[in-house]
Amino acid sequence: MFKKIGKDLVKAFNTGVSYFIPVVVIGGVFLAFSLASGTAGSSGMEVTDPFMKNLNLIGTAGIKMMIPVLAAYIAYSIGGKPGLAPGFVLGYLCNNPVTVGETEVTTGFLGAMILGVAAGYFVKWMKGWKVNKTIRTIMPVLIVPILTAFVLGMVYIYVLAYPLGLFMGWLTDVLSSLQGGSAVLLGVVIGLMTAFDMGGPVNKTASTFTMALMTTGVYGPNGAFRVAVAIPPLACGIASLIARNKFDDADRQMGVSAIFMGLIGITEGAIPFAVKDLKGTLPSIMIGSAVGAGLAMFQGVECYVPHGGMIVIAATNMPLLYALDMAIGTAVGVALLCILKPKLESKDSKKDEKAEKKIEAQAA
Repeated sequence: MFKKIGKDLVKAFNTGVSYFIPVVVIGGVFLAFSLASGTAGSSGMEVTDPFMKNLNLIGTAGIKMMIPVLAAYIAYSIGGKPGLAPGFVLGYLCNNPVTVGETEVTTGFLGAMILGVAAGYFVKWMKGWKVNKTIRTIMPVLIVPILTAFVLGMVYIYVLAYPLGLFMGWLTDVLSSLQGGSAVLLGVVIGLMTAFDMGGPVNKTASTFTMALMTTGVYGPNGAFRVAVAIPPLACGIASLIARNKFDDADRQMGVSAIFMGLIGITEGAIPFAVKDLKGTLPSIMIGSAVGAGLAMFQGVECYVPHGGMIVIAATNMPLLYALDMAIGTAVGVALLCILKPKLESKDSKKDEKAEKKIEAQAA
């Protein structure tokens, strides 16, 4: 039973993250482009151009939607379509301040994930109710969403919000105080997770963690992650153009695409290289990403948007160090790829090998 629940939860979290990632990309890309046109002010990048302000508005809409979408699709994965509406509402509730006593509490990602799971199981339980046909027809559109939103909304406001808010505050304080070796260690772990499955569940876990911290005003881990996401495809792409005796023509064509994907922060550009040679590629890109992310945490590089690569350089507090850390991590990855990847066998050597095997077979 517990094993099945564990699998359901993993599936639910992966579903929620996979649906909210495109929303994050919309928000991050539009914010990055709009902030690139701004000027540095006392409160950060100030956008004055009317068109860029509109891009900023679209980007902000994407960022505000990501937590409700996360909660909704976690609930959907467990409870089906009736879980979507209450999931959206409860996710919105977590993303906005709730007054508890004399304080305002926002729980963000943590609250959304908990309420998404709770909504999914609550809906699943209600779907099993034995009711007559008339009630059954209005259950999915009226009774299930209203009752789920009401019950769990009240539980959140009166029971969960305050302790979750305290936990998020404690976590924020701890991570904000990280310096020196502790900060580097966190950056290294983020970098390793980022490159490990190149956009898969482990990568998404790191992404979700850093974006959760962003909602509390902690931007350092996000800066490290945004450096790290670009390194695997950049390292693979550049290595394919440099080490010509270890990459074939098809690799070099993929390499050009991988470099472009790296510049816009899409880690999946490294996947074709890893598929062809996991032993040589995976350690190289993991170490490269760990170096870049560790440096970013040590230097205090922060990124204010949930997207990575060079297109968001204007949305960082230290653009030059952001680019430098990415370049150093990429250089490490390229060097390791050139060392660890085996040389390509030439066509002539393959023919000689086949001829030798044929002679040996005839002699036997």
